[in-house]
Amino acid sequence: MRHSQYEFDFDRAHPVARPVAAAPAAPPLAAPSPTRQRQRRGRVAYLSGLAAESSVERDFAARGMRLLDRRWRGPGGEIDLIFRDGDRVVFVEVKAAVTHDAAAQRIQPRQADRIAASALAYLDRHAEGALTDMRLDVALVNQAGQVAVLENAFAGWW
Repeated sequence: MRHSQYEFDFDRAHPVARPVAAAPAAPPLAAPSPTRQRQRRGRVAYLSGLAAESSVERDFAARGMRLLDRRWRGPGGEIDLIFRDGDRVVFVEVKAAVTHDAAAQRIQPRQADRIAASALAYLDRHAEGALTDMRLDVALVNQAGQVAVLENAFAGWW
């Protein structure tokens, strides 16, 4: 009588070990290529940016503001969120990081200039144009999703 792993010796009445072919070893896992790692980081950044913008959108809606546009692209670059607050148009740059302070450090004067240029281009599309009351805010989002808003954040930069 045979078993796949043992061969029985009926004269001795105990199993005799028979060598079994070892299963082929799994190939070692290859490290992801630098391109794939960069793509993964980019995807994570994109999704975390969307989540941060959603948190800010809910926060501004709770303040009674109406969303006009999301990720509007103008000549100076992209404006994350644009709201209407009564007669005023509020342009919001969203910054996300582990802490609010870390997010605030990501704001650069050059970026403020680009946002302002795009905001003016956006207002040119409306009847009141550049006479429209406007405000440029920065919304800081920490890793817990808490939102801190710096109203008129770029005042005094120009």
